[in-house]
Amino acid sequence: MKITYNDLASFIPALRQHIPRTLLNAGCGTAGRERLPECFQGPDWTEIRLDIDPQVRPDILGQVTRMELIDDASMDAVWSSHNLEHLESHEVPRALAEIRRILKPEGFVMITLPDLEQIAQLVTEAKLEQILYQSPAGPITPLDMLFGHQASLAKGNKYMAHRTGFTADRLGNCLVEAGFIEVRILHGKSFNLWAIAKMVL
Repeated sequence: MKITYNDLASFIPALRQHIPRTLLNAGCGTAGRERLPECFQGPDWTEIRLDIDPQVRPDILGQVTRMELIDDASMDAVWSSHNLEHLESHEVPRALAEIRRILKPEGFVMITLPDLEQIAQLVTEAKLEQILYQSPAGPITPLDMLFGHQASLAKGNKYMAHRTGFTADRLGNCLVEAGFIEVRILHGKSFNLWAIAKMVL
């Protein structure tokens, strides 16, 4: 799924002003800038990479649940790709509260993560271990989407384990409960959900 600059600007009209902006890539992993959504590829955006794993050499070593090294209201946007499902369920509200804290009043968060409803359908079709697509980490099955990338876990990368999951309703409700004023949830093409949530109307 592609979210273009124009798509995003229709939801966040202020983005039509081409001024320097700061993006926090929360849980960046090994992904390079070329794997950011198209809407963040322009020269207006400066990316700051945060991750819990020192092996990926983030700009900030830390957790999305505790981002005390980042000032209040200092980020224009937060990008969270396949990050929240690695938290315990009870940690999700704290992570979203931290994201909201570091966003500027006119800021927004964009999230993508596995869609449990689509995955559950695959499980009922006896496709738990069927390869669905290739990711930079390797082949992905419904088992990987439920519990974390099995090949990475087998190599000892404990950060790849999944500890919670989301349906469209749960993700939307979590964002609203965290204090985001407007939330849009979209179904992706790779058994995932996308959310865009902003602080002000």
